[in-house]
Amino acid sequence: MLNQLEFKNKKWTIAFAYTLFGLYVIIAAVLLFFSPYRQAAYEINTSGTHPYNIIPFKTISNYIKASSHINQNIWISNLFGNVLAFLPMGFFLPMLFKRFNGIWKTTCAVFLATSSVEVLQFLTRVGSFDVDDIILNTAGGIIGYLLFAMVFRIMQKRVKE
Repeated sequence: MLNQLEFKNKKWTIAFAYTLFGLYVIIAAVLLFFSPYRQAAYEINTSGTHPYNIIPFKTISNYIKASSHINQNIWISNLFGNVLAFLPMGFFLPMLFKRFNGIWKTTCAVFLATSSVEVLQFLTRVGSFDVDDIILNTAGGIIGYLLFAMVFRIMQKRVKE
């Protein structure tokens, strides 16, 4: 969608946006598959257990119910971290690729990406399949799209002035 606007330094801005998106993808891949936490999960999961949750909102409600009994950093980082993890994808996809010009297409792409991550984490045992992660990640993508839509409208108004 950036290509639809005419502004100074457009080529550099688009190149910078692609670079940021590439860095986001690399950092996300490292955090989702190769971080020390994931290696610890691998060791736990290869010891015979293979945790998963297919009941929507089960993990979310468990964190909320236990919020007064467990370290706040744990449940806050899990719930909000999952939202923040895919927020950039919801922002960058419509910005850089014409085919993601609507919230529905962007939401579907984020849903497919996060579902793929969950399945891969389960199969490689570097995490657990949790449908709540898919819900939270997709919500993050939607928020990212909405932020992009607001920024894009502001940019359109400024370009017209």
